[in-house]
Order: sequence, then C-alpha cells, then structure tokens
Amino acid sequence: MPAMGESVRLCGRDEISPGQARRFDVGDLRVALVRIEEDFYAIGDRCSHEDYSLAEGEVWPEECELECAKHGSTFDLRTGEPCSLPATKPVPVYTVVVEGDDVMLVVP
Repeated sequence: MPAMGESVRLCGRDEISPGQARRFDVGDLRVALVRIEEDFYAIGDRCSHEDYSLAEGEVWPEECELECAKHGSTFDLRTGEPCSLPATKPVPVYTVVVEGDDVMLVVP
C-alpha cells in the first residue's frame, strides 16, 4: 500500500474518455475513476447499498453523478453522497491530481 498522502499514477489523461468510468486497485483501495470533459473524479468503487462495482455504471455528466448498474442508485462524484435510493450511505471520495498527461490519485 502506498504511503498516506502519496500520489499514485492511475492512467494517462487520454486513456479514459469523457463520460467513462474505470476501476483501479491501489493497495487495498478499490477506486472508480470518472472523467467528465477535462475533469477527473475518484470515488470508492463499492456501492454502499450492495457490494457492486460503481465503475460498471453509467456516468451522468450534467449531474456529476455515477449510477450503480445493479439497482440504479446514483452518487455525487464531488461528495460521494447518494442522490437516489436504494443507497442511503455515502461512498468515499478521493483527491485526483492531473500532472502533465498523468492522472494521479492522492492516497488518503
């Protein structure tokens, strides 16, 4: 596991298309990285309603949300808060830094 506060490269900027979500494993963290236009967001990749990968869901760019493909809950990519049922608990959010062409996750 990388040290706390350390930045870890997830991918290149062009390896993820706008409107796409991808799962990355960083040590014990399972992260869903989402690109909306030129912005990148990272949230925990386990739906808080049921242990299901959020990276498999649909990105809602206008709302800045990610929908769980299993039961349809959506999560705010900025806060991790659920925006629709059945999920009622937030998922963690992580800091993403873009350095040149590298998309980096700051390990909490």
